[in-house]
Order: sequence, then C-alpha cells, then structure tokens
Amino acid sequence: MFKPPHHATTSASMAATPVTTVCSAASPSIQDHVTARAATISLQEWQAWGTDSPMPTQVAQIVEEMVDLERQSDAQMKFGGLGGKLKGDFKTQEDKKHRAKYKALDDSEQKLHFFSARQIACRLLGSRGYLCQKCWLPQEDCMCSRVVTSNLWHRIRFWLYMHPKDFLRQNNTGKLLWQVFGINAAKLCLFGIAEHEEIMWNAFSHSGRNNVWCLYPNKNTPTKSVEDSFAGCTSNNQPHQTDEGETFNFILIDGTWSNSAAMFRRLKERADLIWGNDLPCISLSTGASAMHKLRPQPSWDRTCTAGAAVGLLDELHLVSQFNSLGLDKQAEAVENSVDILLASLTGRRLRMGRSVTRRQRHHDDFC
Repeated sequence: MFKPPHHATTSASMAATPVTTVCSAASPSIQDHVTARAATISLQEWQAWGTDSPMPTQVAQIVEEMVDLERQSDAQMKFGGLGGKLKGDFKTQEDKKHRAKYKALDDSEQKLHFFSARQIACRLLGSRGYLCQKCWLPQEDCMCSRVVTSNLWHRIRFWLYMHPKDFLRQNNTGKLLWQVFGINAAKLCLFGIAEHEEIMWNAFSHSGRNNVWCLYPNKNTPTKSVEDSFAGCTSNNQPHQTDEGETFNFILIDGTWSNSAAMFRRLKERADLIWGNDLPCISLSTGASAMHKLRPQPSWDRTCTAGAAVGLLDELHLVSQFNSLGLDKQAEAVENSVDILLASLTGRRLRMGRSVTRRQRHHDDFC
C-alpha cells in the first residue's frame, strides 16, 4: 500500500442539509460479503455515516470508477476480513489501476487527496448493508438502542480529525461523540479530504486562533493545562444558540499513534499559513481508557479519542467559571457510551471465538 504525503489543503466547500437514518435489524451472517450494486453513494447514504457535509467529489468519483471496473471485468467486488478490505481477483485488478493513477500524480497534495478518497470509497462500499450507519458495528451487534444522548454545552464544539483508515472502523471511539452529542456538536473532518478540511478551517478562521485548541500529547510541542488555557474565560452560559465566534473549538486527532504525527504536522502547517503562529495545544491528566483492553495505546498516559473528550470535559468542570454547566454529566454520558462499545465488541469477539484481550504495547519514544 502506498503511503500518503503530508501538506496543507485549500479547496472550496458547499453546504448540505443533514439527514437522520436508523439501521436495519437484518445483517449478513458471513465475514466475506459482496457490495450492493448501486453505482453511486447518495448524499443521504453518505451523511448517515455521521456527517452533514456534502459528498466529497473525489470519493464519489472513485466509487463510480470501482463500480465501472467491476462491470467491465469478470471479477466480483468482494470485501472481507478485518477492516472489510477488498479481496480476490477484483482486488488485483483494482490495485493495479489505482497504483498506476497514484504514480501518475506529480503533486504531493493530489496524492494525499487520492489516497484518502480511495480509502474512504473502499470503506463505504465494503460497509454497505453490513455495518450500522450510526455505531459502525455489524448490524447484529448494533449498540444504538443502548446509547443515551446528551446535550453538550452550547459553546463547545469537538472536531474529530479522523484518519481515513479509522473511518468506519468498528473499535473507533470518536464516532461516540456524535452519537451522544449529535453531529452539530461533534463534527467529523477526514484527513486529506479537501471539502472536510476546508469546512473545519473556515470555522476556525471565524472563531479565531484564541478559540481553537488541539488535544495532542507531544513532548516536542508546548502545551498548557486546561486550567491555564481557560484562566480568565467566562462561561457566558446563555440558553440561546451562541455565535460561531464564541465557540470553543477542540480538535481531537482520531487515528493510530503512528498516523497522528503526520496529522498533527498538517494541522500545524495550516495554522501557520492562516495565523502565522503555532496551533494552541492542551495537555490532559487523563489516565488509561477502558478501551485499552481491546485497543492498547502505546503508553498508559495515552487514551482513546472518546477518553480524551471525557478527560477534557472533566477538567473543564473543575475550572470555577465552568463548574455549573453540567460538564461532568456530559463527560459521564460519553464514558458510558465507551463502556457500551467495549461490551459490544467483547461480546462479538467471544461469539467468534477470538481473544478479548490484546498484547499491551508501550513505547516511550512515540510521538
């Protein structure tokens, strides 16, 4: 598999009307499955995965190209195994085609866009009719009915800056934030997708650098504690909808630790381009998440994406001007959803005869 380059993105975005769907009770009973034959991903289908953005142009184009390739060849598009990857003869043909296209691209930014769009296109096609569109679990393991929603304080907005390889990943925890708080409070931004990154940075430009923070524990990057970052801030806790300029924007990098360094570097490059300054970073005192049992982190001071959100809300609650906003209860709602996800994944592994624990990995030199 080729590796993506890492540079900043500039591209226009369009508005779209959000839609809401629920998952079906039916589900395929086999690991290997053949994708549905629709030649396109509709806007409704795209947004049902957890976003209110328009369908990314290049993702739609790659979906159509893959469906056309299947029609022209004698191989069937099949997905299976961990991650729902392409399999069989069609994979061989599609690999040859996409590698040639990638190699022909001269610009590193174009290569990143193509890499990300293809990853997402494959995941959309491979998950169609198999995963629940809300919780990203196989439909027979859907946890949606057990998740209790909550209203996030109106001045906070989470931005899930997600690597394409984590999109539709079953043990991803970032998805829990919009399951609990809704897609307006927790926004999905896919790394390397021009439309998504432009929407996010337009929001940051409107809010201003002083209202944007990244949660990223990098020993080479200056960070502040939550208490120091919000000294002197007022809650302005009004029941009406806040102005975008008054929103506190928190970026949660949602990807493996090996991918997160490139994602953080891309954020820093764009911040320097817009503001001529570094991206403000916050450090948390968060400990290990329950998800360590199924998805170990490189060290015990690292946590899953939802765990970082829980830690942030809990620490904000301890700041005097914010302690009347119910942020501790909002943190508890996310923590409960992590427990539900862990129980669902554990039950599936037991049913399939797989181990429910994974070897712990600790590396002091990560990130």
